Amino acid sequence: MRSRVLNGALAALVTAAGLLAVSAQQPAHASPPGAKDVTATLFEWKYDSVATACTTTLGPKGYGYVEVSPAQEHIQGPQWWTSYQPVSYRIAGRLGDAAAFAHMVATCHAAGVKVIADAVINHMTAGSGTGTGGTNYTKYDYPGTYQVQDFHSCRTSISDYTNRYDVQNCELVGLADLDTGSDYVRSTIAGYLDNLISMGVDGFRIDAAKHIAASDLAAIKAKLTNPNIFWAQEVIYGAGEAVQPGEYTGTGDVDVFQGAYDLKRIFTSEKLAYLGSWGAAWGAGYLPSSQSRTFVDNWDTERNGSTLNYKYGNTYTLANVYLLAWPYGSPNVYSGYEFSDNDAGPPNGGTVNACYADGWKCQHAWPQIANMVGFHNAVAGTGVTDWWDDGGNAIAFGRGDKGYVAINHEGGAITRTFATSLPAGTYCDVQHSGTRYTVGSDGTFTATVGAGDAVALYVGAPCG
Repeated sequence: MRSRVLNGALAALVTAAGLLAVSAQQPAHASPPGAKDVTATLFEWKYDSVATACTTTLGPKGYGYVEVSPAQEHIQGPQWWTSYQPVSYRIAGRLGDAAAFAHMVATCHAAGVKVIADAVINHMTAGSGTGTGGTNYTKYDYPGTYQVQDFHSCRTSISDYTNRYDVQNCELVGLADLDTGSDYVRSTIAGYLDNLISMGVDGFRIDAAKHIAASDLAAIKAKLTNPNIFWAQEVIYGAGEAVQPGEYTGTGDVDVFQGAYDLKRIFTSEKLAYLGSWGAAWGAGYLPSSQSRTFVDNWDTERNGSTLNYKYGNTYTLANVYLLAWPYGSPNVYSGYEFSDNDAGPPNGGTVNACYADGWKCQHAWPQIANMVGFHNAVAGTGVTDWWDDGGNAIAFGRGDKGYVAINHEGGAITRTFATSLPAGTYCDVQHSGTRYTVGSDGTFTATVGAGDAVALYVGAPCG
C-alpha cells in the first residue's frame, strides 16, 4: 500500500513484503525450500512473546516462518508506526533488545520455525529527537550512521506516482529518503542485515521496497554474507504507476495486494463461485504463483479499509480458510490486535500475556485458521480437483487425493453429498475438533455445512 496513517500532518508509511530465496543460478520464488511455506506475521509483538508463540502454537501447527516487526532503534511514541521511523540500526526498540531478539530466533528455530525480520531501509525519520535507544538525532543527521550527504537531494514529499524519479528519490510523507545508490549507504544497510543474519535470521521483509530502485536492492543484497537469503519486498500495484511489482521479482517476491483487495470484494459483494480461477490468470496486479506471497490483510490494509480484517467476523475467517486451501502463492497469516484508533500502538507495549486478552486477536491461533496450515502443508504440490459451487457463495474443491474443503458463505446451512478424490476412509474435520466424516469407496461424503462455516478434510489430519 502506498501509505499508512502516522499522525496529524504525517499520514502514511509504505510497507512491502514477500519471502524469498534467490541465487544467480535460479530465479527468485515465493515458496521457500522445505515443506512448510506458511508465514505468520506477529505484528508489534515483543520478541519474548514471539518466542513463546513459536513454541506453543506456530511450531506445533506447522507454520514455517514467523515475520517479526522491525529490530531497529526508532523514534519514541506509543503509536505503532514509530517502529517504521528508524534512528539507528541498533536493536533497541520497544519490542526488545539484541539479547531478546537472539533468544527469540534460537527459540523459534528449536520449534521448527524460521524467522523473517522486517527491515526499514528506504528512509529514516521525519523529525528530530531522541531515539528509543538514547540516540540524539536530527533529520538527515543520525550519529554514527548517516549524515546529510547520505540522503537523496529531493527534499520534498512524493506527489506523483506516475513519475519514477519522484517515487524513488523524493520523501515518503516527509521521511528522510536514503540515497540507496550510494555505496556507503548500501554497505551500511548490508552491515545491518548481516548483523541480523549473524543472529540467525532466515530472511527479510523489505519495507517500502517500491520506493527503492530494484537495481539498488539487488546491489545491497549482493553485499550480504548470504546473498541467497530469503527476501521480501513491498511493491504495491497501481494502474498507470511508474513502478510496477514485476520489476522486483529478480531479487525477491512481492506481496499480492491486488489479491487481498479482490478477496475482500468477492467475499463482501460478489460471489465465491468466482474464486475457481483466482491467481495469476486474473492479470494486472498479480504475479506467477512462484513469485507471490498471498494474504487476507496486513497492518496497513486492515486500517485503511482496503481489505478484510478481524471486524468482519466469519467472513474474515472463511477468507483465510480459502487462502490456505487454494494453491496460489505462499500464504501469510496476519496476527494483530484490536483497534479503534488507527494510530494505536500494541497493547502492553507489545507484551502478549495471553491470546484473546488485552486486545490481542491472535488470528494465527484461531483453530479455523491455524488448523488449515496443516491442510496446506499436507496438500502441497497438488492441483485443484472436484470443484463445486452453487452459483453463489458456497464452494467446495479438492486438492488431488490429499484434501478437500467446503466453504459456505450463504445465509443458511447447506447439506449435500460432496464428490472428492480422497481415498475411502474416516477423516477428521479440522474445522470442528472431534467431528468425523466417512468417505465412501466412490469418494463421496455427505455433510451439512453451517452458514458462515466450513468443513476441511485431509489425509493424516489429527482428531481433536
